[in-house]
Amino acid sequence: MNNRVRELRGERGWSQADLAERLEVSRQTVNAIETGKYDPSLPLAFKIAKLFGHPIESIFEPGSDT
Repeated sequence: MNNRVRELRGERGWSQADLAERLEVSRQTVNAIETGKYDPSLPLAFKIAKLFGHPIESIFEPGSDT
């Protein structure tokens, strides 16, 4: 799954640790989401979308393997 989490985080000047704290997950989880090694659960995806003020589909989109 492709996502814009790193881009949106960077626009706000947040570190991975800052974002992790806001989402109540580990920094490693944020890193794994950003690098595409982990697809967030639906509740976490909704939390990310709400935090950034964007619809889920503008942040996450299926990769070429789907």
